[in-house]
Amino acid sequence: MLSYQHIYHAGNLADVHKHALLAWVLAYLTAKDKPLSYLETHAGRGLYALDAPEALKTGEAAAGITRMQARFAPDHPYRVALNAIHARHGENAYPGSPLIAATLLRAQDSMALAELHPREFAALRTTMAGTGAHLRHEDGLDMAMSICPPTPRRGVLMIDPSYEVKEDYARLPKLLGDLRRKWNVGVLMLWYPVLQAGMHGPMLARIGQDHPDAAVFEIAFPPVRQGHRMVGAGLVVVNPPWGMAQEAQRVKTLLAQD
Repeated sequence: MLSYQHIYHAGNLADVHKHALLAWVLAYLTAKDKPLSYLETHAGRGLYALDAPEALKTGEAAAGITRMQARFAPDHPYRVALNAIHARHGENAYPGSPLIAATLLRAQDSMALAELHPREFAALRTTMAGTGAHLRHEDGLDMAMSICPPTPRRGVLMIDPSYEVKEDYARLPKLLGDLRRKWNVGVLMLWYPVLQAGMHGPMLARIGQDHPDAAVFEIAFPPVRQGHRMVGAGLVVVNPPWGMAQEAQRVKTLLAQD
């Protein structure tokens, strides 16, 4: 299935939560003069126009980044990345995880991005031109298994499927375990939506059994419109950097303010 289009949801509260924590992790890791790898399984197009009809139709960005951006301090890595991207692409531009990473990484770091959707991959190629990222038009979970552990071994893997394939909930715990065995020093970040049906529950229970030391950072929010099933989002993080729990609480508090 390739029906999911993130342009309808770009910049929503789930994106803000995920991207703020990802930016913090990358800033933490790049504070040391050691190269790192950044891998992403579902890269999307990498850059979204929040004034596009699709984004305006749902109103999710208006309830997300439009309301929340000013709450982040100017020196927060997320705000730093947003400011740099706005300077290049305009105030209505919103970056996906790949462009946030490219903005914060250094020349010595490496990046590998997978995207299966043909149109999204074509757009990703345009977005990431000149960044040095290695782009792969394939299933991102297959890519992660094939190249882990990467070189350099120090680094981050972002797994953020759309979950339009319901089997992902059952598939991901085993995959996470396999990846950890292959790349035991990697910071493995698994994003998930919190839907009213609670489909994430069994997945989290299985991951908790297999990885009792993994951190779970979750936020809740009201449906952005009538009939919308998403009421929160979370990140499971294997090998979270020191201080990430405190940062996650700060971000959660920021996003919860009225």
